Amino acid sequence: METMHFESILLPGVDAKRPIVIAGPCSAETEEQVMSTAKQLSDRGIKLFRAGIWKPRTRPGAFEGIGTVGLTWLQRVKEEYGMYTATEVATPKHVEECLKHGVDVLWIGARTSVNPFAVQDIADALKGTDIPVLIKNPVNPDLDLWIGCIERLYLAGVRKLGVIHRGFSSADKKIYRNLPQWHIPIELRRRYPDLPMFCDPSHIGGKRELISSISQQAMDLNFDGLMIESHCNPDGAWSDKDQQVTPDILDYILSLLVIREGKQTTESLTELRKQIDEIDDQLLEVLAKRMRVSREIGTYKKEHNMQILQAQRYSEILEGRIDQAVKFGIDGNCMKKILEVIHEESVRQQMQVMNA
Repeated sequence: METMHFESILLPGVDAKRPIVIAGPCSAETEEQVMSTAKQLSDRGIKLFRAGIWKPRTRPGAFEGIGTVGLTWLQRVKEEYGMYTATEVATPKHVEECLKHGVDVLWIGARTSVNPFAVQDIADALKGTDIPVLIKNPVNPDLDLWIGCIERLYLAGVRKLGVIHRGFSSADKKIYRNLPQWHIPIELRRRYPDLPMFCDPSHIGGKRELISSISQQAMDLNFDGLMIESHCNPDGAWSDKDQQVTPDILDYILSLLVIREGKQTTESLTELRKQIDEIDDQLLEVLAKRMRVSREIGTYKKEHNMQILQAQRYSEILEGRIDQAVKFGIDGNCMKKILEVIHEESVRQQMQVMNA
């Protein structure tokens, strides 16, 4: 596909300095709740108000959104507080209703972005419009699928595009609701440096006490903005109450953020980066030697009619090397991933020899 060129998603009157903040309740519940939350956020300088109108839920019977009537409440927010409004769309009908009611920003949720058919339907419904559209990452850690969503909208003529990193589903819920897996949005930024990128710390953490630290990590990684769920009465929220904060707490969280500029000179890093380059060259040479040995092992196994995978030996390598890595100050999980990749390539090398 041809190189994509994105237009600015900034709306008039919204400060371009980081972070651009989109805040509001997970769900629009009542008109009073929407207006109260919007007023408190507006009083604290928030310009972009978010609220879920339609809510995809895991199981039937849970609150699935107030529906189209909530869009009239968003119109009131615009009229009375001068805020821009944003909501999630999952069908062409949602797009149609939002455009009719003057919603300013749309986003495609993680449960929708995982489905190319649904994304294409939304893209078709957006043809001929210039409304900003943000795309949350799919629930599963698939960068190509995320990029595919961007491409479908781009091919439909949508140019005001951005993305929202909300983490990835996992069975491991010890800390995060959705694992950050920061390397995925980092790679997306490497490929498309001009694509606006927001972080959703509410959905990554799943707990309000994690929002501050996740927001800071996003700023340290040069994200453009944050989407944070804020509710006038979080403990009484009809959905996702544990990950919402009051406008007061949101204001406090934002006041704590340290924004590091990315434009400082890097001259002082030149020597250190040179050392990194030299070490990387050495690593590559050592890996090449290891693969040569793997091929020799493959030759031996072929000559002696041995199977390639030796499970006990692999377990010994994993346990031993991980213990060594921890002693050197390297995270054990990081070392495990490195060893798994090396082992996979070693097996591939042996298979080439065995099948020659």
